[in-house]
Amino acid sequence: MIVLYGTPLSGHVHRVRLLLSMLKLTYQFETVTGRTPELLRMNPLGQVPVLKDDDIVLADSNAIMIYLIKRYGTNSPLLPQDPVDAAHVQRWLSIAAGELRQGPAAARMVSLFNKKNEPADAKERAHSLFAIMNTHLEKQAFLATSYPTLADLACYAYTARAPEGGVSLENYPHIEAWLKRIEALPDFVLMPWAKDLSAA
Repeated sequence: MIVLYGTPLSGHVHRVRLLLSMLKLTYQFETVTGRTPELLRMNPLGQVPVLKDDDIVLADSNAIMIYLIKRYGTNSPLLPQDPVDAAHVQRWLSIAAGELRQGPAAARMVSLFNKKNEPADAKERAHSLFAIMNTHLEKQAFLATSYPTLADLACYAYTARAPEGGVSLENYPHIEAWLKRIEALPDFVLMPWAKDLSAA
């Protein structure tokens, strides 16, 4: 039994849920409320997502995605075998953990959750990254290769929900077109908008 611990509004959690859906894996979702003793036992950093697969416990969304592909998605194009394509995927996973987290994700954390200690220039960082992404996506349909990969799954949520952090996407038409391509993929699952959950 696979159990995924997280929160519905976390982009890090969403990328794992998206992959689980695309791999057609059955799992149980457990909502985490704060840095509970149980969460800290599984991940001393107190971060989500955490994935349990029988006796295996893994933290870090990108690491979890690599595990799921290697264990359940052998030869999946989501993680290319070609060394150059694989390197391009890794580059965007690093961007997802770096520039994307410190830009649009950080701006969203401040706006939605009043989080302190986020970069003061998060919105500026977001626009700098999106300008690069927009130019890149003018030349190819997906981030790492000509087809969807883990890179797209990792970068989707915090890009799609950037407006929740006050970062508009209206000047980035190639990013908007890319988002629609991701959303049209088989077994895509939508990440909820904060306003939709608060109204529920």
